[in-house]
Amino acid sequence: MKTTNRRQFITSAVAGGMALSGLPLMSFRASGSKSSFSEDELKSRFDQLDHVLKQPVLKKKLFPEPVMIESLELLQYNNSYLCRVRSKDGAEGLSVAHPDIVVFAPIFTRRLRSFFIGQDARELDLMLETVIRYNLNYRLEGMALGLPLATIEFAILDMLGKIAGKPVAQLIGEIHNPYVGLYMATEFRELPLEEHFARIREEVARYDVNALKIKVGFMWGGNRDIHYRGIPGKSEKLIPMVREFYGKNMALYADANGYYDVADAIRIGRMLEENNYAYFEEPVMFNYFEDIKKLSDELTIPIANGEQDQGFYNFRWLLAHDGIDIVQPDTYYFGGFIRSMKVALMAQIFGKTCVPHMSGGGLGFLYNAVFVSALPNADPHHEFKSFDTNVVYECPTAPPKVENGKMKAPTGPGMGVVIDPEFVAKHEAVVR
Repeated sequence: MKTTNRRQFITSAVAGGMALSGLPLMSFRASGSKSSFSEDELKSRFDQLDHVLKQPVLKKKLFPEPVMIESLELLQYNNSYLCRVRSKDGAEGLSVAHPDIVVFAPIFTRRLRSFFIGQDARELDLMLETVIRYNLNYRLEGMALGLPLATIEFAILDMLGKIAGKPVAQLIGEIHNPYVGLYMATEFRELPLEEHFARIREEVARYDVNALKIKVGFMWGGNRDIHYRGIPGKSEKLIPMVREFYGKNMALYADANGYYDVADAIRIGRMLEENNYAYFEEPVMFNYFEDIKKLSDELTIPIANGEQDQGFYNFRWLLAHDGIDIVQPDTYYFGGFIRSMKVALMAQIFGKTCVPHMSGGGLGFLYNAVFVSALPNADPHHEFKSFDTNVVYECPTAPPKVENGKMKAPTGPGMGVVIDPEFVAKHEAVVR
């Protein structure tokens, strides 16, 4: 039985972090006590979610004339990949691909490129919906389809923003968050306790942040020994250790990457509650949505999920059943801003928030800030790893820096990024 409702827990858990971030407590919203819904109530909730999914995100009215896509290229130089799109009228957009595009480049060149050429870019919502079914591409759903699709979408949005003279945030919504609060995302779960803790301190010290996410549990994928299950008892020691070191004014989050079963997730979740962590991310496998619901009903700490999701179904089910508090689509993995915004807007109708997962490499930190700036239901802090990149670029409206736990979101036309022409010129088209 719950001893407190979820809103009360959130308020006590993040009050210190809110004070430092300068954001109001009410901006960190989540559901109250969990309950079951009648059949009619569930139908109504599903209907509301489906209504959101049917609404276009791109503001087509900004473009009175067709913007016909004439060419679409994937460009490569060493370990750098760019996407360049050009319209029939000579407009151009550029995007930086996720580093893992090296694995999925043939899907871009053989399965997606031909679909977009000759289309009117103003119909981007419909294109993103249709391309999933085109040529049975849904068989590739996940990173294999999401990464190249997002890379294409980002370039098209960059082109459209430049045509309209507006930032991408204003093509897919409004600018709600000109400054984006950040949490330092740390890894190191494979290390012994003291070394893990030392690495956390080093990472946090690099930037002026007042929020932190730690990893708990272990990832089987990180070790070839099929019998290895991490260091027993380490997470149980790390959770209070981090809270004690950083004190009550640091907002803390924990991510299990689906490591636990329900019983262990409840046990760890209660430890997180006792130490005032603000949410528990992927406590069980991301697509075990009935288990996620069970866990959400048992714990008061908000449950976050979604970075691994491939489609709308899990989000839709969990939101309808009030089994999730924070949605976390990865704008690369999930296929771009428009699809991710639909998830955020589904969450918003039930008072839930969005903390998009941020892919590392390239310009992920800037793209994430662009997306978060347009979120009407953003949380106080969003994922950040560093400004490290191999891309030669400038961001005139938002030079890369963190002050008082925040970075400014780009507001220049398109993605607001100027990629150095000499750097672009070194790239050659991928033709395979």
